[in-house]
Amino acid sequence: MKQLLIFTFFLFSEIFFSQEKINYQLVSQQLLQQIIDGSFYENEVKILSKSTLDELTNQLKKDDEKIAFWVNIYNAFIQISLYENPKLYENKAAFFSEKRIKIGGETLSFDDIEHGILRKSKIKISWGYLRKWFRPKWERKLRVDNVDWRIHFALNCGAKSCPPVAIYDVENLDNQLDFMTKAYLEEQTSYDSVSKTASTSVLMSWFRGDFGGKNGAKKILFTYKITPEKPKRLDYKTYDWALLLGNFRTIPN
Repeated sequence: MKQLLIFTFFLFSEIFFSQEKINYQLVSQQLLQQIIDGSFYENEVKILSKSTLDELTNQLKKDDEKIAFWVNIYNAFIQISLYENPKLYENKAAFFSEKRIKIGGETLSFDDIEHGILRKSKIKISWGYLRKWFRPKWERKLRVDNVDWRIHFALNCGAKSCPPVAIYDVENLDNQLDFMTKAYLEEQTSYDSVSKTASTSVLMSWFRGDFGGKNGAKKILFTYKITPEKPKRLDYKTYDWALLLGNFRTIPN
C-alpha cells in the first residue's frame, strides 16, 4: 500500500510539473501573434523575462529550434520597442546595440540576437567573413551551429526595405524560410537580360560571406528562379531606412 501511494505521488507530481513547464517556442509565436492582432502581449514578455539560460538551452537544442525561436523574438521586440518609442530609430546604431530584451537570465540587444546567436558570433561589419572569438557563455550555448543565410530574409529591423514579419515554427521552418526568401527577392530584384545584370537587395552585399560571396548570391538568385539564368553582374539597390511598422505577412500552409 505504501509503495502504491509513493508511486501515485510521483506520477501526479510528474504530470503536474510537466503541465507547468513553459514551452518557450510557443511563447515566441504567441507573442508575435498578439502583436499582429493588436492584443495584450505583456504576459508573454513577462514569461520571457523570467526564463533562464538552462531552460532555453534545454528546449533550443537544434538549429531549426533556435532559428524559429530567435527570429520570432527579434521581430517581436523590434515592433514592441519602436511602437512604444519611434524616436529610438533616430540613432540606429544605438537602437540595435543597446541591451533591451530580458531573456534567458540576460539582457540582450538586437545585435546580440542577429550577429551573436543567429549568425554564430559574426562581426557585424565584416561582410559576413569574420567571427568574434572568446564569446560569453550564454552566446556560445544559444548560438546556432551553422548559419542559415535565409535568416536575412526573415529578420525585420523596422525599415521599409526590411523583409516582412511572419511567424515561424519548427515543423515548417524550412518551407517558411524558402517562401519568404523567394517572395522577398522577387520583390527586390530586377534583371537586365542584355547585360545579364541583376539589381537586388543590398542585404546580399552587406552579408556577402553568409551567402557564399558574389558567386553564391548569383547562384541563389538563379536557384530560386528570381533570374532566368545565373547573372554575370550584381548591382545593389539603396536600402530604404524609413520606419515601417506593421509589415506583416501570412505564410501559406
